[in-house]
Amino acid sequence: MPDSGVSRVLRKEDQRFLTGRGHYTDDLNRPGQLHAVFVRSEMAHATVKSVSTDAAKQAPGVVAVFTGQDMADDGVGSLPCGWVVTDKHGEAHKAPPHFPLVRDKVRYVGDHVAVVIAETRAQAADAAELVEVDYEGLDANADPAKALEGAPQIHDEAPGNLCFDWELGDKAAVDEAFSKAHHVSRLELRNNRLIPNALEPRAAIGEYDPGTDEYTLYSTSQNPHLLRLILCAFVLNLPEHKVRIVAPDVGGGFGSKIYCYAEETVCTWASKKLNGKPVKWTAERSESFSSDAHGRDHVTHAELALDENGKFLALKVDTIANLGAYLSSFATAVPTYLYGTLLAGQYKTPAVHCNVRAVFTNTAPVDAYRGAGRPEATYVVERMVERAARDMNMDPAEIRRRNFVQPDEFPYQTPVALTYDSGQYEKALDEALAMIDYKNFGQRRQESERNGKLRGIGLSAYIEACGIAPSQVVGALGAGVGLWESAQVRFNATGSISVFTGSHSHGQGHETTFAQLVADRFGVPVENVDVVHGDTGRIPMGMGTYGSRSLAVGGSAIVRACDKVIEKGKKIAAHLLEASVDDIEFDSGNFRVAGTDKQKSIGEIAFTAYVPHNYPEGVEPGLDETAFYDPANFTYPAGVHIAEVEIDPETGTTRIADWVAVDDFGKVINPMIVEGQVHGGIAQGIGQALLEEGVYDEAGQLVTGSYQDYCMPRADDLPSYRVGMIETPCPHNPVGAKGCGEAGAIAAPPALMNAITDALGTEEISMPATREKVWRIARGRLAQAAE
Repeated sequence: MPDSGVSRVLRKEDQRFLTGRGHYTDDLNRPGQLHAVFVRSEMAHATVKSVSTDAAKQAPGVVAVFTGQDMADDGVGSLPCGWVVTDKHGEAHKAPPHFPLVRDKVRYVGDHVAVVIAETRAQAADAAELVEVDYEGLDANADPAKALEGAPQIHDEAPGNLCFDWELGDKAAVDEAFSKAHHVSRLELRNNRLIPNALEPRAAIGEYDPGTDEYTLYSTSQNPHLLRLILCAFVLNLPEHKVRIVAPDVGGGFGSKIYCYAEETVCTWASKKLNGKPVKWTAERSESFSSDAHGRDHVTHAELALDENGKFLALKVDTIANLGAYLSSFATAVPTYLYGTLLAGQYKTPAVHCNVRAVFTNTAPVDAYRGAGRPEATYVVERMVERAARDMNMDPAEIRRRNFVQPDEFPYQTPVALTYDSGQYEKALDEALAMIDYKNFGQRRQESERNGKLRGIGLSAYIEACGIAPSQVVGALGAGVGLWESAQVRFNATGSISVFTGSHSHGQGHETTFAQLVADRFGVPVENVDVVHGDTGRIPMGMGTYGSRSLAVGGSAIVRACDKVIEKGKKIAAHLLEASVDDIEFDSGNFRVAGTDKQKSIGEIAFTAYVPHNYPEGVEPGLDETAFYDPANFTYPAGVHIAEVEIDPETGTTRIADWVAVDDFGKVINPMIVEGQVHGGIAQGIGQALLEEGVYDEAGQLVTGSYQDYCMPRADDLPSYRVGMIETPCPHNPVGAKGCGEAGAIAAPPALMNAITDALGTEEISMPATREKVWRIARGRLAQAAE
């Protein structure tokens, strides 16, 4: 039997992926299906005076053309934002309507004006060009820093373009600490806008069955049950039991496939309008650039107060967060609950105050992107810590060491609502320093200087809150939603096992990791376990996958279901072995009578459960259990990443000379999969720090609307990472896991930017640190040195 517990089991799902046998939404074709193409706004801000569809309706193959008025006539609602933020004045955030097809104005380039549905996609695309839209242009603004300073009004419901003015922490305590500080370090930071680029673009097929009055939506969704809930309760007003969401193989998400989008809403609604004809839409890459929810886009001023020994006294953060033109499904949570609560970092900073003003601009909506608020918070904290070390002429590692929360101080209550449960921050730092040979960095720097290069090193001691358990911070934040997870574990009569999970896999390797978890619990071969997900018609209701919650929350639900199976199995085994239930022990796949060699395998128990001719009285047949897990707290992965760079001042090229990462993810089930997650996250973080930026011009046009203009990291931009792990099990979930999927994207940007600013000798460079920016600063430094 192959290892099933903690081991490098090869990913089960890769067999079909590597041989081209995956089943993605665009691979699916329903009988008689039609194709949808959206007419999108080419203007960033305009009143829609009229939409003429006559010519398009007469085009070859066209079946229908719909506008916002058609959906309004059917009572279709607005796409909602699912998190209520109460601002510092006690008022709920401003929530302007966001209709699937616009009804009065367009508010960003790519906004949805109409949809053309035809027999083929080419016919729909040709006809879409015949739709005539009469716009009355309005002034636009794409800059969050200008949104509150007399920029054009975007929504009447949000005066001055302000969605909310939110704060967290004790401002009075922070002000007092600053008044007594020995030193105050300050930074102006920009967390650049990122455009998700999952390998698979978004897609949807809506299908209505007139015979049963039921809907099926095939979608590239990370959380099919939540999508169903939003569609039914808020947008299409449908009975939930009449709607089935199927999310088959999904080729990456990174957060951008969490939300309820206009396209899947329109396809579902349109199928009924067309008497049950399935309606299919697959995004072109240009559509993905313009209309997928973007990430980040913060402008921040931060200040850190310190005493004469480098101890942190207080942190003050003022952020303007860009939400785009409309509120996406979870947009309000990202710069608040998932951002402000992490500003303590790994440190014992006694007082923290955060003020966030969230604004509307004429840009694509902004929502969670790998890390979702945690990268933004870590960037602020770790850039500030590095700046303070330089200001006070202290070693960056030493200043962190002096301020870390110590292992004997857990559980540790931060000044920004969260209670950290466990960690070994100094141990991770020491291991990372040893791995990168930190003590000899000066020699490597001198060698680079002899070769005409600039060398720098940067640290990032990150922490994140995973598992998304807002109920833990109800008192401080007013968030009242507990994001539990479900699982059903079913033994079949022949001993194989089916696991039905509310989590969703879109690249993380759940079919392997969850199978390992179950196989280890039951002592059976891992190949005997089949994991089912992504279909609301087959799985118990669940909350999907995001926030590195899959193993810590979804896995915990699976373990609980397994334990319920074992408890029932003990009753059956006790009957067969003529023993008391209390005397039955379970280990390595066998039920034994304690102190004897009498035993029954779990396969025998499963068969007995389904063929119950010799069965205990009062026990139901079958071996099939469902469990739910509602986390009591977030989990808190943490670690230290260190980047070392060498810069060529003649070309501005930044070469990552070395990269080490020491992460604490709690209990690790499959180290190979975890390492892959870390590698991928670092790659995305490097992309943000060096290359990627979503840019709009002054008219609100997306300048970086294709791969020619939006620079993604390539293989030669990335180093060979060296990854280490320490293990501090999470004390409050049965798996002991903390989560690993977002760590690299959280830790990488500040590590790399700290290294670059160390090499250049200046803080005056913003992400992305492009070759041109680096070249200008490096040349200026050399010119200054020559004077």
